[in-house]
Amino acid sequence: MIVRTWRAQAANPAAYVEYFWRSVLPNLRRVPGFLGATLLKADHGDTVEFLVLTKWVSLEAIRGFAGNDVERAVVEPEAVTALTSFDRTVRHYEVLEEVSHAPRPRP
Repeated sequence: MIVRTWRAQAANPAAYVEYFWRSVLPNLRRVPGFLGATLLKADHGDTVEFLVLTKWVSLEAIRGFAGNDVERAVVEPEAVTALTSFDRTVRHYEVLEEVSHAPRPRP
C-alpha cells in the first residue's frame, strides 16, 4: 500500500473542508486502486494547515489519478480559491505496517 501526502494552508478552511467532501472524495472513490483518505487540520493561530493523506494499492493506481508524473500535486481551480498556499508536489510512502485499535465499549 502507498500513502500519498500533500499539504496546504487555507484562507477559508471551512470552504476547503466542504470542497473536500463534495468534490475530492467522490472523484477519488471513482479511481480504481483508491483505498481511502484522511484530512488532517492544524490550527496555527493566524493560519490553518491541512495535511491530506490518500491510500492507494500501488503507484500504478496513483497514475490513474495523477497521470504519469505521480509527484505532481493534483489541485483543482476550485480548491485553489480556498487556499493561500499549497505544495505543488506530493510525497509517497510505502506502508510497512499499519495498526488499528478499535475503541473500547463504554461501560
